[in-house]
Amino acid sequence: MKLIHLSDLHLGKRVNEFSMLEDQQYILRAILEIVDAEKPDAVLIAGDVYDKSVPSAEAMGLLDSFLVRLSERNLRTLVISGNHDSPERVAFGGRLMTKSGVHLCPVYDGSVEPIILSDAYGPVCFYLLPFLKPSHVRRFFPDCEINTYTDALAAVIGAMQVDRRIRNVLVTHQFVTGALRCDSEEVSVGGSDQVDASVFEPFDYVALGHLHGPQYVGRETVRYCGTPLKYSFSEAGHHKSATVVELGEKGEVFVRTVPLSPLRDMVELRGTYNELTLRSFYEGKGYSQNYVHITLTDEDDIPDAIGKLRILYPYLMRLDYDNRRTRAAGALESAQDVRQKSPLALLEEFYEKQNGQPMGEEQRALAADLMEEIWEGER
Repeated sequence: MKLIHLSDLHLGKRVNEFSMLEDQQYILRAILEIVDAEKPDAVLIAGDVYDKSVPSAEAMGLLDSFLVRLSERNLRTLVISGNHDSPERVAFGGRLMTKSGVHLCPVYDGSVEPIILSDAYGPVCFYLLPFLKPSHVRRFFPDCEINTYTDALAAVIGAMQVDRRIRNVLVTHQFVTGALRCDSEEVSVGGSDQVDASVFEPFDYVALGHLHGPQYVGRETVRYCGTPLKYSFSEAGHHKSATVVELGEKGEVFVRTVPLSPLRDMVELRGTYNELTLRSFYEGKGYSQNYVHITLTDEDDIPDAIGKLRILYPYLMRLDYDNRRTRAAGALESAQDVRQKSPLALLEEFYEKQNGQPMGEEQRALAADLMEEIWEGER
């Protein structure tokens, strides 16, 4: 059985105030071309189909068009909600769409019924599990102690009573311990949203969403496919792709990727204003067709630099300075350093700089509790 694994479409997303709708239309057409070439039995979309829980009409229209085109290709499409989505909105009309081969994950109600597809080797059970937090799960398992995301997923998966004698696929949207983040992703306090990969042991393949970089965690069959587009400059070096999964008989899983080329790539440039405006620097490089992040190294600010540079680089998204002044002020911290730190770690650094001493354990615990409470309220 052949599957195509996608996630984190983030339809309707804006990056540095640039709408990505045109880019998303382009990449969805490219995905349909891959579907036509690969002829999969099913397409798995592992959450964050929208960028906001209340998506724009344009974003909803884009998803509608994509699902219609998939349904016309005589395959199954399995979709779950992610942390950016409203589970109720993603699930709306699900029972009606099932007749067209589109399976929208229902709002979690304490149980997960598998969708069963078959091939020459027998049945394959697909379990659709939307983004869940411990607070979502506790009320369904009053006899279980559920404090962490791992506790929550262990309880949910245990209740599925997965038959390990046959092939099983899980489609879910969580942060698995050991995976690498990008700065376009939401980070929970102190890494509290992490799930241990051991909870996925009953499944032959785990189609993960949530993280934007393609990667596997623990074993090659517990996999993030990554976003089909780059949504931050921390992803500039990523090679985006669609993941193709082929299930043979029980225990045989083959994974490969098919490259995706965007309408506009993301490029980072660095130099003085005079260097970046030399014809020999930009001519023939394609920078005018790509999203650009420029770091100017001039010691003095250039008046209306972003306006002037956009004459040569019309898709200039971001402009920074790196010079003695910004370095002395500590204003330019590398994206890599920030990306590896949780909000709590950043608060601890700020506290120590302001007070000349580190936070105490009680202060740290209080800050973590308050942050998590605020996080819960915003979602």
